[in-house]
Amino acid sequence: MARFRKNKRKPFVKPIAKGQPTVDHVTGDKIPKSFVFCRGKLPGVLKQLQMDLRKLMLPYTALNLKEKKRNNLKDFLNVAGPMGVTHFLILSKTNTAPYLRVGRTPQGPTITFKIQDYSLAIDVAQSQLRPRSHKDLFQNPPLIVLSGFGTGEQHLKLTTIMFQNIFPAIDINTVKLSTCQRIVLLNYNKDTKLIDFRHYSIRLQPVGVSRRLRKIVQNRQVPDLKSLQDVSDFVTRAGYGSESEVDDEAATVNLPEDLGRVNRASNKSAVKLQEIGPRMMLKLMKIEEGLCSGGVIYSESGDGGSSKNQKSRKEEQQRKDEEDDEEDEEEEEDDEEEEEDGVE
Repeated sequence: MARFRKNKRKPFVKPIAKGQPTVDHVTGDKIPKSFVFCRGKLPGVLKQLQMDLRKLMLPYTALNLKEKKRNNLKDFLNVAGPMGVTHFLILSKTNTAPYLRVGRTPQGPTITFKIQDYSLAIDVAQSQLRPRSHKDLFQNPPLIVLSGFGTGEQHLKLTTIMFQNIFPAIDINTVKLSTCQRIVLLNYNKDTKLIDFRHYSIRLQPVGVSRRLRKIVQNRQVPDLKSLQDVSDFVTRAGYGSESEVDDEAATVNLPEDLGRVNRASNKSAVKLQEIGPRMMLKLMKIEEGLCSGGVIYSESGDGGSSKNQKSRKEEQQRKDEEDDEEDEEEEEDDEEEEEDGVE
């Protein structure tokens, strides 16, 4: 006889940032934590984008969040409360384009973005001669830099507040330089109304020191000098200084403390950014008062009764209907599988 499950399965979540502090020493508030998951079926490329976003949000996110097809938003909320999760990043896909929703738990607001274009982290790495993938790169949260959002418009202010609160605040007087290894840059173009979303690693190099000498100091390995007459030949070989020279004087800084074996506070260091991905081009579509529900605070189509606005609202409703249909199909598939498994 078939056996039926009465309760839906909740998503399995490993503890987030085990051993990490739960209270921000700067603001005294809880450290923001996040869930990154999807609604509906995603193609393989978007699933990889979901994993890239989870890595970006480390260490205060669930990297190995296991989702079930039957899980709805309420299931994630039930798990988020006890774990102190403050934000949801939700990916979805329609026939026209993928979407990203960023919501504050448990009562909103929610900002919906249309993903106009994107590149995965692996695509960014393959385009580079020396991609950077340091093992300690994701042990600390990234810094957040917002550019072009100071136009005074209300919806941009809400977007700024949302992104600022996703990551922990920093105190420039007490922050350790060794923890500042990544940066998330969001640049708003007021002409195209698009947001350029980039993710970089931060690297410091001493000015006036060649790459060969840096390797000797960092790796503590004696180079192969058997083909040279003198150690000065190794230092003065062609290419000396080519990777340590900085064209922009503004890119050089004096460190307040020593950082590693190469960068000393007494010398100037060059700040270099290397993109690690993912990369997205986002278009702000709407802002809702609640978590994926409630009144619309802002809509890209405006607040009129024109045919264009009606068409936009129709497309938005169609997008929601498509997501609901996909969820219903997945629930029916799960029901059939459970019935087959339960037959004795």
